[in-house]
Amino acid sequence: MPALEHMNQILHILFVFLPFLWALGTLPPPDALFLWAMEQVLEFGLGGSSMSTHLRLLVMFIMSAGTAIASYFIPSTVGVVLFMTGFGFLLSLNLSDMGHKIGTKSKDLPSGPEKHFSWKECLFYIIILVLALLETSLLHHFAGFSQISKSSSQAIVGYGLMILLIILWILREIQSVYIIGIFRNPFYPKDVQTVTVFFEKQTRLMKIGIVRRILLTLVSPFAMIAFLSLDSSLQGLHSVSVCIGFTRAFRMVWQNTENALLETVIVSTVHLISSTDIWWNRSLDTGIRLLLVGIIRDRLIQFVSKLQFAVTVLLTSWTEKKQRRKTTATLCILNIVFSPFVLVIIVFSTLLSSPLLPLFTLPVFLVGFPRPIQSWPGAAGTTACVCADTVYYYQMVPRLTAVLQTAMAAGSLGLLLPGSHYLGRFQDRLIWIMILECGYTYCSINIKGLELQETSCHTAEARRVDEVFEDAFEQEYTRVCSLNEHFGNVLTPCTVLPVKLYSDARNVLSGIIDSHENLKEFKGDLIKVLVWILVQYCSKRPGMKENVHNAENKGKAPLILPALNTSPPPKSPEDIDSLNSETFNDWSDDNIFDDEPTIKKVIEEEHQLKDLPGTNLFIPGSVESQRVGDHSTGTVPENDLYKAVLLGYPAVDKGKQEDMPYIPLMEFSCSHSHLVCLPAEWRTTCMPSSKMKEMSSLFPEDWYQFVLRQLECYHSEEKASNVLEEIAKDKVLKDFYVHTVMTCYFSLFGIDNMAPSPGHILRVYSGVLPWSVALDWLTEKPELFQLAVKAFRYTLKLMIDKASLGPIEDFRELIKYLEEYERDWYIGLVSDEKWKEAILQEKPYLFSLGYDSNMPRPALEISRVNRNLWSQI
Repeated sequence: MPALEHMNQILHILFVFLPFLWALGTLPPPDALFLWAMEQVLEFGLGGSSMSTHLRLLVMFIMSAGTAIASYFIPSTVGVVLFMTGFGFLLSLNLSDMGHKIGTKSKDLPSGPEKHFSWKECLFYIIILVLALLETSLLHHFAGFSQISKSSSQAIVGYGLMILLIILWILREIQSVYIIGIFRNPFYPKDVQTVTVFFEKQTRLMKIGIVRRILLTLVSPFAMIAFLSLDSSLQGLHSVSVCIGFTRAFRMVWQNTENALLETVIVSTVHLISSTDIWWNRSLDTGIRLLLVGIIRDRLIQFVSKLQFAVTVLLTSWTEKKQRRKTTATLCILNIVFSPFVLVIIVFSTLLSSPLLPLFTLPVFLVGFPRPIQSWPGAAGTTACVCADTVYYYQMVPRLTAVLQTAMAAGSLGLLLPGSHYLGRFQDRLIWIMILECGYTYCSINIKGLELQETSCHTAEARRVDEVFEDAFEQEYTRVCSLNEHFGNVLTPCTVLPVKLYSDARNVLSGIIDSHENLKEFKGDLIKVLVWILVQYCSKRPGMKENVHNAENKGKAPLILPALNTSPPPKSPEDIDSLNSETFNDWSDDNIFDDEPTIKKVIEEEHQLKDLPGTNLFIPGSVESQRVGDHSTGTVPENDLYKAVLLGYPAVDKGKQEDMPYIPLMEFSCSHSHLVCLPAEWRTTCMPSSKMKEMSSLFPEDWYQFVLRQLECYHSEEKASNVLEEIAKDKVLKDFYVHTVMTCYFSLFGIDNMAPSPGHILRVYSGVLPWSVALDWLTEKPELFQLAVKAFRYTLKLMIDKASLGPIEDFRELIKYLEEYERDWYIGLVSDEKWKEAILQEKPYLFSLGYDSNMPRPALEISRVNRNLWSQI
């Protein structure tokens, strides 16, 4: 056979070049070649889309090929049209459980189960399918078939498709910041920093996007089905070309509506303006014409993109100093001289749909081996690196996916094609979004978080990205239609998306944490915060419900649990992981901070503290805190005990007996006091009675009574006020609180009444308490230990707020501050597990304290992480 003889000659020539292609890396491995071939046939021969996984690709290829083969054996023309229309619609839906479906509104975390169709979506798809089948069967059965001409019914539908294509293109370009990537869109909001103005103008654009969505989802597919159903080529059944071409055409109508509309308009236009005697119109049916136009469209877009890439590499290798080498000038000259050969390489890469590879980033181009778009070995996200910043991306992904749904539907991100990449930017975070798979009303995407500028190169790249975004979204334009200053850049800004995510607030707070006045007020505020936290804890601890029930049976007026926090406190300590994970070998203020209570800089940051953990920070003279079981114990070397100058145990003269412990052994004067009483194990004592009586004068009795009177009751307000008044006047209950509060106070500060230093605040905030007589007593009670450190952290936040916002006027305002901390803040360490849980629960504010040794002078770092609204793509 002549065909086999010609093939034999071509293969003999090809085999000669196989070793050369193998050496250059152009020959693909068998698995990549097999998957690439299936993807190309599925996309261009069967009208499908590249799939997000290899398994989906194999299953979809078999189903699509089976549909094309089955259509060949159907004898009736109406049956063929109905079969192609029905299966084309069904195969374009995301019927499996894999991938993410744009259009599903869910607040589940990304690790949750895949999204399924709801009953509303199923009803919508059933209605669309029924209408499509009715339209196809009626038009094909009753309309007369004739060759397409300027007056035929198919030509009239073609004119309508042309108008529809122009309208959709205009509506899509209006949604983006740049029209065709060159001209500034006059309809796009000029100032994205003003939130109210931006949302007002964005709402108007969204209304236009809704119109575009309706035209694209409902009008365009039915118009194209009408065009295909009226084609005379469907009369020629039992033809392989008709079955393959029209199976693809009826599938593309739903799978990729915008590209199918463009291809249909091109075929209709060429047929109308050309002669019927040419080969294109005479030898090819409409389905094969659409197939060829689709291949040409894809390869032409790839050729332009790769040509632009080659020119960019060639120019930047000379203009960028860091890329310029000694051989750059020679390579540029060689590329210009051998430009025809370079064009051949680009064309060859385009025909194979394989990557164009610059050798060692030099302007020396090679053809990579053909591979599928989904080229990583496994499911997306399985090879992700987990670090301290992962949780921020984890919280962001569900909300980002929801706003991407709206942006994609409106056309803000341009034409959605599998393999397209988008870069998102917010402060020091970068996200990489890749389109994996597209279909009817769904789009499967992969979102990757990028590392946060670990090196100088990454910082320079991120700065360049910021420049492009700033010129697009933050620069004020005086002219109506300005030009894109970064035209030709690989980055073309698309839009700004409002996303709720965490932002980093860093500020220098000199004069707050090192102020004598603030530190003196800190000690008094700490006692008040301790009282408030202990009263809140005792009034809602797990055993309180039983006590309330017993009091009701006795006819008493029981107290209701406060409405501050509806959930009961956890059995384990709140911050047990973070507080016991910080280990310091020695404890002293002299190594980090001078005895002078002055600090040059106090800044705010968000991320993992580099020098805070005890394994990295060595402070001579401290107690080594270790975790044993559920308790934290202190092991003190013999020599180190003599170094604990400030917080040492008071010396006892020889022959002099120590004061007896102070233990109140009286009963409550109010029958309701047990409802807010401290646990029995907390009422033990470790302090000398003389020292306890001396320091009890610091206890704020008026504040204690005010906190108790704020509790709510079950019964009428008259009885409630009486009950609360009795509880507040119970001296025995007050003595218990005085004893526990002051013992915790001694554990946090020591017995002497000196103002704390910034270094002391840092270590206690981190859960490393100085050695004192009360330390062992406190560490044996893990819950009380966590509450004491929590009160210390709240007090530090209160000190900063008072210095920034002004003094607190009365007790009610102080309670509002504390309730806000409890409700809207997580105040702890970045290394806490609770910190990550707070992020996933979307606590409005996060606060942390750390230490940075890289500052010019040792300084404290105060972290406050707020939720913000912006992300640029």
